[in-house]
Amino acid sequence: MKTFLQKLEKYAELAVKVGAHVQKGQEVIVKSPIDAGELARMVTRKAYEAGAKRVYFNWTDDQLDRMRLKYANEEVIREYPVWKADMLESLVKRGAACIDIRTTGIGMTDGIDPHKVALNQEAMWTALNTYYDYRMNDRVSWTILIYPTVEWAKKLFPGKIREVAMNDLWDVIFRMTRVDREDPIQAWEAHLDTLAKKRAVLNKKKYTKLHYHAPGTDLDIAFDPLYHWDGGASTAANGARFVANMPTEEVYTLPDKNGVNGTVTSTRPLIYGGTLIENLSLTFEKGRIVKVHAEQGEKVIRRLIETDEGSHYLGEVALVPDDSPISASEMVFHTTLYDENASCHLAIGKAYPTCLDGGADMSRDELNAHGANDSLVHVDFMIGSAELDIDGQTADGKWEPVFRNGLWAF
Repeated sequence: MKTFLQKLEKYAELAVKVGAHVQKGQEVIVKSPIDAGELARMVTRKAYEAGAKRVYFNWTDDQLDRMRLKYANEEVIREYPVWKADMLESLVKRGAACIDIRTTGIGMTDGIDPHKVALNQEAMWTALNTYYDYRMNDRVSWTILIYPTVEWAKKLFPGKIREVAMNDLWDVIFRMTRVDREDPIQAWEAHLDTLAKKRAVLNKKKYTKLHYHAPGTDLDIAFDPLYHWDGGASTAANGARFVANMPTEEVYTLPDKNGVNGTVTSTRPLIYGGTLIENLSLTFEKGRIVKVHAEQGEKVIRRLIETDEGSHYLGEVALVPDDSPISASEMVFHTTLYDENASCHLAIGKAYPTCLDGGADMSRDELNAHGANDSLVHVDFMIGSAELDIDGQTADGKWEPVFRNGLWAF
């Protein structure tokens, strides 16, 4: 039986070898909360053992960020550190792999002015626009993994003492990322093959439109003729195959930004900038969000939608069956990285150009012509459940089931 440190080391190894798939001679950016120092050091060692040229660090701390939001004035919050943006942009332009170790941010903005929270997010998206553009166009390999906090553990396991709650949460993380398997890397290879098969079926079907039906949801989403489904592993400009999210259970694509009509209702909470958003309902007309309601966090989601013109439209459509391992755990994780892999989801904002045939090489005007949305933001929200049905329209106008009761219909 593996010890905790042995499992943690396997987690680090997966991030380097499967997640970012670090190549010999490649530079690496490790973004990590200071509380995850032990994991960050393991990731760094694994990266150097894989042949990394140099590993750079981008340290974060939720409590320090909270202090800045609480005490700094709006002028300061609007100013993202230029040196940091320049460093990150320079490194991805040189082909650096990106490994993000994240916390959930639960409670980080409790009691903070929602206006300041929104300004902080806008400043980040604006300053790091080029950096995220390199990632979303798969010009570099990148991966995201989670690191648990006591606050998160106590939320998921209320009533348990700190140590027990943290141990239980680590067990869940190791199980969902396949660290608990005899050979985690081989387990990931088999899982990626499964996602590739689902992706292949959808690309062969080439539906022109999907219709979603569930309580509070009646939505049509149309697609450009050049669209295709991605999911599981992606390929960076240097040829390395990487996995952006650990865990991942989705196949995804981009909608025609002007081809979304109807209403959709979220089924899981969304944490955005540390703010909880629950029971979100959006109504679309010709792609544009025309009505917004949320039982909690409505001010923040409205501010997100007002970020720019593109944040009024969708940029991603993702399919995840309701029997995925994360969904089967019957836990709501309160973090998008996990909850989006328990549920079908959509994303407000920027589309992945790589989901268009030849999209990575298209100009902005060409992408616009094919309905690929552009925005500073990209924020997922979850809409799947055991009550969700999805039908696909074929090229000859016929409709056929894609999902029934939250599960694949084929």
